[in-house]
Parts: sequence; structure tokens; C-alpha cells
Amino acid sequence: MSPRRGLDLQTILQAAIEIADQEGVEAVTLATLAKKLTIRPPSLYNHIDGITGLRKKLAVHGLEEVYSKLAQAAIGRSKDEAVHEMADAYVSFARNHPGLYELTIGINDLDDLDIQHAGEKIIDLIIQVLDGYGLKEDEALHAVRGLRSILHGFSSLEQKGGFGLPLDLDVSLHLLIESFLAGIDKMKKDHD
Repeated sequence: MSPRRGLDLQTILQAAIEIADQEGVEAVTLATLAKKLTIRPPSLYNHIDGITGLRKKLAVHGLEEVYSKLAQAAIGRSKDEAVHEMADAYVSFARNHPGLYELTIGINDLDDLDIQHAGEKIIDLIIQVLDGYGLKEDEALHAVRGLRSILHGFSSLEQKGGFGLPLDLDVSLHLLIESFLAGIDKMKKDHD
């Protein structure tokens, strides 16, 4: 069976992202995707390797989007300003693409080279930004883990409605990043 004219991987991914963002990750099935694209489900196999293959491609696409947003946020900035801008970009991505974000952080196939590469680009970018603080290699990796934990925890709690108090979430995020940066300064002073 030859691929349908006008149907390509990018079109499939975009339709799947729309479903995930609007209806949730569980709504992304080959049947719902085919219906949205007004094709028969077998036509999808010309472009993807089933639902598992689709989810991997979505995860890689999401990681590449996160990298792009973080890189754009960091351009022309350094240290505290860069970290704040990257934090805002990360949380904004999760807010604008809740389904894709969930797919991005939900993939655990560490053997997949595309996922590894996309994830490593993000880590390398954050390490480059944190390099301005003069952290040693292990310290920088611990800091990357800490920042990722903060941003994922914040985004996840926000998506699940975990912030019920009537306080500005962006102010909370800013204060949280300030606390992280104070921790970076303390880590550096403790090891100097």
C-alpha cells in the first residue's frame, strides 16, 4: 500500500499532538488519529511503527521542542537571567502543550538513540548555562537534576490542579528559581 498523498510524518505528529493536548495522552490511539486525519488506520503504518513508534516519535519531537524553547530563552543571557528565562520557557511549554509534555517526560526508553540524543542536547544546554557559576562537573549535573525536578514538579502540579490557593503561579515559580539559584551560590561557596 503506498502512502496517501499529502500525508507525511509531520502531519501525523501534529494531529497526534493536537489530540494529546486537547483530550489527553490516553486519547492518542491509532483509531482516533486516523479519524482525525480522515484516513483508515492501516495508512498510518506507512509512516509509524504502531502506537509505540508514534509515542517515541512524539517524545523525540517534544524533547526537540523543549530544547528549542530553552535555547531561544537562553540566547544573549547568562547566569540568573538565563536560568529564569529557561524556567519560564519550560513551564510555558508544559502549559501550552500539556499532552505533548506528558508524552515527553513519560518515555522511559533509554536505549532509543533518538531519545537519548534529544535528552542529552537539553542537558548540555543547561550545563552550558550553569557553567557561568563555575560548578565542577558533578556539581553541575546535580544542579541540572535539581532544576529539572523543580520545573517538572511545578509543571506537573500545575497541570493536575495542585495549586489551589489564589496566588500568582508565575510569582511562585520566580521565587522557587530564586531559591534554586541561592542553593547554587551556597554549593559553590561550600566547595571553594
